[in-house]
Amino acid sequence: MKRFKIRSSKDDEIDGNCIARARGLPWQSSDQDIAKFFRGLNVAKGGIALCLSPQGRRNGEALVRFISQEHRDMALKRHKHHIGPRYIEVYRASGEDFLSVAGGATCEAAAFLSRGAQVIVRMRGLPYDATPQQVLEFFSSGDDPVQVLDGEDGVLFVRRADRRATGDAFVLFANEEDSPKALARHRKLIGARYIELFRSTTAEVQQVLNRSLETRTSQSSTPSTANPPTDGLLPVALVPQHVITSGTAKDCVRLRGLPYEAQVEHILNFLDEFAKNIVVQGVHMVYNAQGHPSGEAFIQMDSETSAYLCAQQKHHRNMTFGKKHRYIEVFQCSGDDMNLVLTGGVTPATSPKVLSPGPLTYYYPALGPTLPPPLVYWGYPTPPVSPAHYYHPPHHPQTMMPEVVPVGGGSPLPIPPPATCPEWPIFMVN
Repeated sequence: MKRFKIRSSKDDEIDGNCIARARGLPWQSSDQDIAKFFRGLNVAKGGIALCLSPQGRRNGEALVRFISQEHRDMALKRHKHHIGPRYIEVYRASGEDFLSVAGGATCEAAAFLSRGAQVIVRMRGLPYDATPQQVLEFFSSGDDPVQVLDGEDGVLFVRRADRRATGDAFVLFANEEDSPKALARHRKLIGARYIELFRSTTAEVQQVLNRSLETRTSQSSTPSTANPPTDGLLPVALVPQHVITSGTAKDCVRLRGLPYEAQVEHILNFLDEFAKNIVVQGVHMVYNAQGHPSGEAFIQMDSETSAYLCAQQKHHRNMTFGKKHRYIEVFQCSGDDMNLVLTGGVTPATSPKVLSPGPLTYYYPALGPTLPPPLVYWGYPTPPVSPAHYYHPPHHPQTMMPEVVPVGGGSPLPIPPPATCPEWPIFMVN
């Protein structure tokens, strides 16, 4: 029986025959959700390690450590059981797999996790200049305040390789009773930003900070713009796992004509009863190359029906913004539209044929002619996630209307007359 020693202050022993891998989890799943999925089986203390993507987002996988091989074997029988509408795949995994996710800790993480908290909450969408005091006030205000363990020392901000803020933070709470009070503040505001809250784990804290440390030692800075293509290849946008949708279901909507001052909360107010159908972190504002609002946004909805009804009922409705009254255009788009853009215009061979805007073209002064200024799509609060064209509602006699013209081959596609000079879409990752 092979054992591995976990690289943490607890020096736990890992039995490689007690580890299982769960795949296909909803990206917002917490350790408690996974424990409920394996209810009746004994998971070791600290034995749920949520896996993260290279962008630091949960990727739908977890490594689970059980107290014995017998319990691990019973867990394997839950292969393709469901969490909500999603079936979960369960496979054997090794001690090395578990250690690669849960093992190790930076000094920063070790000091943070050694405070004896029973609850860890991850915050997303924080203003980049947020302070620990603002986080403390966020949880201590309102009708049902909750205190952060050890005050400002119980708040840990996640930073990029160049020490810039990411908008994420981990917060400690002393007791399990504090968890529902803290999570009840999900989507409350700090300034003009709505904050998303998730139950987290020690393994997630370690992964995030370890990845940050590895990045800092391997490179001096993170490029904020796309690099020029090498050997004729086009760069591909890097996108967080949770924004990648698939299929032809038109479960997203596009908003046009927004006031430039509009924030996420104004969009939520405009969508009114449809705001409850927006998926977590599903509002994506669009900015131009100069970082100014473009008057557009993309919204991910929880179903095709929600997106259709939203587009039908909100198209050409007015958004009231102070003394301004702007009518907003609302259109549907599908997951395949998103994937087409997110993969650089390359569709899988198995995908159905759709009217394509053609491959994305990137302009570099030394390599080609001048193109109009680019659009930079920034997710809220994550990087680009928006389709470059949209569909009309289901069964509409019109086909989808592409909004870009192919460059470098093929006949130009017809586009509706734009209100302003069209801007060529590229993606930049901060």
